[in-house]
Amino acid sequence: MSPLPSPSAKRLGGPPSIPALVRTRVRAAVRRPARLTPEETAGRALTLRLVSLLLQYPDSELTSARAELTTVVEALPATPAAEHLARFTDWFAAQDPEALERHYVEMFDLRRKSSLYLTYYLHGDTRRRGMALLTLNQRYRAAGWDTDGGELPDHLPVVLEFAALAGPGGGEAPLRQHRRGLELIHRALTDADSPYRHVLAALLTLLPPPTEADRAAVDRLAAEGPPNEEVGLDPYGTYGEGEFAPPGTFVPPMAAPPTRVPPTPTIREGHR
Repeated sequence: MSPLPSPSAKRLGGPPSIPALVRTRVRAAVRRPARLTPEETAGRALTLRLVSLLLQYPDSELTSARAELTTVVEALPATPAAEHLARFTDWFAAQDPEALERHYVEMFDLRRKSSLYLTYYLHGDTRRRGMALLTLNQRYRAAGWDTDGGELPDHLPVVLEFAALAGPGGGEAPLRQHRRGLELIHRALTDADSPYRHVLAALLTLLPPPTEADRAAVDRLAAEGPPNEEVGLDPYGTYGEGEFAPPGTFVPPMAAPPTRVPPTPTIREGHR
């Protein structure tokens, strides 16, 4: 299961209209933490959705919305995440569309250390990755979310959209579980001096600070790469010392009656 799809493959659907994006209500599938007010929760969801949009392939729909995206980012409350997003949108708005496309392909399609398929960093091309993808789909369905199968469930813009829709707690759990992969992507983009590092930095400000174990695991992952398939590997086994997966990665969520979310933004056929 390669993390490097063809650059010519189709991408996620284009962004919704910006006013619609701003007005989108967050459908909470889990209890909201008491420490966040409804306004804070909505602002956090908007930030996650903006990160999701900005990490999509810069097709004509997305590039035509650059002025509106910049306006929305400028209107965000002053936070570290907003500062990072503003740095990115300043660059994004000034670039030639074809140059943006080339840069995106180079950063996310042609470099293994900055692929946007998160389970690759935990499991590489092993059978465990298939189980992780299945578990992630189960989480989406348990929350009543249907992605329509347009993208793999571990594609970062998809994971971010789920986090925005489902809210803090269970909605953001996949981001916390893949923290080490996100750190590696940010490191790779920083090493490449890509402005996309600001988008990852904005996301990381929303997550708990990395532990020493996280930092050590990211160092090993950068040096050794993801695990390789082993003969006789049990895809349902537990992780031993030194593995990259944080605890709780394969805990299936409780099932809930499926409820279709509003179709905005849509996810059309994407590259795999």
